[in-house]
Amino acid sequence: MDKKDHWETVYETKNPDEVSWTQEIPQTSLDFIHSFGLDKTSKIIDVGGGDSKLVDFLLDEGFENVTVLDISGKAIKRAKERLGDRAQKVKWIESDITKFKPKETYDVWHDRATFHFLTESNQIQTYVELTNKAAVGYMVLGTFSENGPKKCSGLDIKQYNEQQMEATFKGFDKIECKTEDHITPFGTTQHFIFCSFKRKQD
Repeated sequence: MDKKDHWETVYETKNPDEVSWTQEIPQTSLDFIHSFGLDKTSKIIDVGGGDSKLVDFLLDEGFENVTVLDISGKAIKRAKERLGDRAQKVKWIESDITKFKPKETYDVWHDRATFHFLTESNQIQTYVELTNKAAVGYMVLGTFSENGPKKCSGLDIKQYNEQQMEATFKGFDKIECKTEDHITPFGTTQHFIFCSFKRKQD
């Protein structure tokens, strides 16, 4: 089964309370985004956003240029149905992140738990080049930490610490890293590391 088929099956067969990544309030992500002091017209992309509720909160706060990218069309459909008419205010992109060809740049590149699924060096390099091209302001990355799971949804992941994160994204200055214990809907704990970055100016 290829990656897209895997995620389409997940979103077709499981409800939000049956998958580990569900968050009612994506507080850490919101805290980082708030710390950047953005205008409401700032362009924000949520990479691997799936049916995450981050987009709901950003719309509630009046952000006008929000994009959600996910490999799963079924995840996007679920998010659109949840948002109703408000879904029309969002740009939706169905794409594997390693094949994404951005048509614009973003003031904030947000990714909670997509990057860590890229376990091969060529995939990681593709992602780094993509952020160098498309992320012109800030970046927020959340991955499993060295104390976190080694797999998610049956797939291998790559764990990160603060030093590895900083060394991977040389085109950015690290602002802050923090760890988070994410409590899954079924009561288990996943240890994350979140880092914020600012694009280096040439």
